[in-house]
Formats: sequence, C-alpha cells, structure tokens
Amino acid sequence: MRPSAPRLVTGSIAKHLWELSAPMLIGLVAMSSYSVADTYFVGQLGTLELAALGFTFPVSFSLVAVGLGIGVGASSVLARLLGSGDRETVQRIATHSMLLAALLGFVVMFVGLASLDRIFTLLGADERTLPLIREYMEVYYFGGFLLILPLVGNFAMRAVGDARLPALILSISALANIILDPLLIFGWFGLPRLELRGAAIATVIANGITVIASLAILYRREHLIRARFLLPARIWESWRGVLHVGVPATAANLLNPLTVGVITALVADFGPEAVAGYGVASRVESFVMIVIFAVSSSVTPFAGQNYGAGRIDRVRDMTWLSGKFCLAYGVAVAAVLWVAGEPLAGIFNDNPAVIETAAAYLSIVPVTLGAFGFMLVAAACFNALGMPLPATALTFVKLFVFYVPLAWVLSSEAGLIGVFLANAISHVLFGIAAFVWLRRTLAETDVAFRAGRPAQAEEGR
Repeated sequence: MRPSAPRLVTGSIAKHLWELSAPMLIGLVAMSSYSVADTYFVGQLGTLELAALGFTFPVSFSLVAVGLGIGVGASSVLARLLGSGDRETVQRIATHSMLLAALLGFVVMFVGLASLDRIFTLLGADERTLPLIREYMEVYYFGGFLLILPLVGNFAMRAVGDARLPALILSISALANIILDPLLIFGWFGLPRLELRGAAIATVIANGITVIASLAILYRREHLIRARFLLPARIWESWRGVLHVGVPATAANLLNPLTVGVITALVADFGPEAVAGYGVASRVESFVMIVIFAVSSSVTPFAGQNYGAGRIDRVRDMTWLSGKFCLAYGVAVAAVLWVAGEPLAGIFNDNPAVIETAAAYLSIVPVTLGAFGFMLVAAACFNALGMPLPATALTFVKLFVFYVPLAWVLSSEAGLIGVFLANAISHVLFGIAAFVWLRRTLAETDVAFRAGRPAQAEEGR
C-alpha cells in the first residue's frame, strides 16, 4: 500500500492552517500539561522541591529539543518529497528517521546519567536541591528515548498532512500523566509516596504509551514504516537528508534550554525562591505559547509540500497569515497575563517571594510574545524549504550575542527585572529581523522558480 499523497498543495490556505494547527494545539496543550501538572503537584511538596523541578526544566527540554530537531528534519524532507510525488523514498526516509530517533534516545540517556551531578551543579544547584534533582532525573533519563521517538513519529504523520492522530495520541498520554502524578507523588490509594521520583515515573509511563501508539499508526495506517527498509542499505543516505535540516534545527532548539540554563544560573543568585518563581512563570508562558507553537508547527508541512510542488506564492501568503495571527494573539495574551499573572502564580505556590518573581515576569515578557511568534514562523519556514542555516543563525545571535549578555548587564542594574526586560527586548528585535529575512528569501526563491524551476532538494534521495 502506498503512503498518503500530498494534501496541502491545493485548497484554502486558511483552512489548511486551521486543520493543521487546531489538532496540534490540542496536542501541545497535552504536552504542556505534563510540566504544568508536575509543577502543580510538586509545588504542594514545598518550595525546595519546586526549585529542584525548576532546575530540571532546561535539561528536560533539551531532550525535547533533540526530538523536535530530528522531527523537523524528517518532516521537511518528507513534505518536499510528497510535494514532488516521490512516494517510495518517503517510506524509506520515515523508517530510517525512526531508527535514528531510537539511537539518539539511547545516547542521550547514557550521557545524561553520566553527567547528572556535574550539569546541575553548573546550573547553580546546591546541597539542598541537588539530591531532589537526582530523584527526578535518574528516572527521567531512563525514559529519554521514549520521548524522542514519538516526537519524530508525530512530525512524520504531520508531514503528510495528518494532524489529528498525533493530537489524539498526545492527549491520551497527557491524561495518563495527570492521573498518575498524584497517585505516585503523594502515594494515594495505598501506593508508595515517591514525591519527585513519582512525578518522573508518571512521565516515563505516559511517554511509553505514546511510543506504542505512534509506531502502530505509522506502520498500519499511514504506511510510513516498512520492514524492507530496516536493513542497513542506504540508511546513511536517509540520515544525511534528515540531518541536513535536523542538525541545525536541533542546535537551534538546544540553544533555548542552554540559554534557560544560563539564565536560571543567573536567577539563582537571587535565591531558591527566585528560581522557583522563574520556573512557575516559564511554565505559564510555555502554556500560553502553545497557540503560537501550534501555528508555527503547521508551517513546516504546508511550506514543504508547496515548495516541492513549486507553489511559492502559497508559501508567501501563508507566512503573512500566520504572522498576523501571532501578533494579534500576543497582544491578547499580554493583556490577560497583566491582570492574572499574580493569581496564576499563587496557584502553584503560596510563598510571597515566588509569587512576586513569577508575576513580575508575566507582566513584562508576554507583551512581546507576538514578535517572538513571527520569528518561530520564519524559522519553521526556512527549515521547510531546506534552508536551516538562517533559522539557526537567528536563534544563536538572538540568544548568545544579544539576550544573555544583555540580561547579565541589566541584572546588575535592575535585578531580576533587568533579566526579564532583556528577554522582551530580544523578542522584538529579532522578530523584526526574521520577518525581513524571510520575506526577502521568499521573493528571491519565487524569482528563481519563475526563471526556471530550481532543482528539488536531493537530501535522502
């Protein structure tokens, strides 16, 4: 049986974006509920436990970054191949992408366990929080490959235009995590009270459910995984195509948790309460950002298929529509969090210092989330076109040439408020830069197509 045909090269652009974004929104809500549920239940254990969980955020997101990067690489190649009609290669690339995801998961697991204490000490953990961090991460690292595999599988399904099943899988997994959290953290119904270790076990079990469902759907419904491609023949050829986009995308994704780690260490100078508040605010921000993430994630399959079919005009129209939506949504979210930031922070912890830090962050940074959203849309579009370097360059310069140095300077002048202002300023400036760069690239690409269709990307063929 043949894998799905391209679905996104004709029809209403707005309708396609909605059909891709709405299910992804549900899936991302489900993924965000993992960290929100963990934060809520762990917050009931105490401020030190919440601070320990805050230290794990940049590291756990690094695992997500690897899965997202490889998933973006696979989705970019698969979507362009589907747009150009090369269905046989689609199956080979999809099968080999899942093998790559499994291998990377095991590598991350072993490296993470071997460097656990060293990494978190560098992040600023002390003798009070490090034992608590160890309780959580020793379990979490063992389940690392269970996170990377389904992320890549979900991107493969979305590359052919199917966003509903990935959302359903993530929702079921999230529900399992939410149910298991209090049972294992507090020892309800006669189960042992495992506290932070219980939160990690709940997440690993939920991820395991996601892996089983993803592999079954990719094999039986979408026919993207085929046994004949499990042999080593042409495996490096497939990996090279995926990694052409996947490595820069992973690097760009890893820059974010690395930056969060540096900023967390900077915030740690103000005490564990500040780290806990920053962790709460980061999770609230991640939750409200899921709408923008859903929109930007729809860019890769849409732009990839239309580029493969030579429809640069549809890609350009899609970026306008997505960008305007992100800006409008960002304004609405900022208004809500300006009023509700402090009450939201109080849900997670009742320590006044924790609430004050979280409320300060939520009154400053969300104002600029719309601009950040357009940068995400631009980066996703560059990756979809097989041009990962602009996205990586924008991310690197924003975070390490601008944001981190500015945060360090402003923190010495204005304390924690200076750190938060640096983040907001970075969002605005680089949202504008991404907009200008993408529009220029699309115009040049359109001219090239009109002059004589450029050769299709050969990665993985």
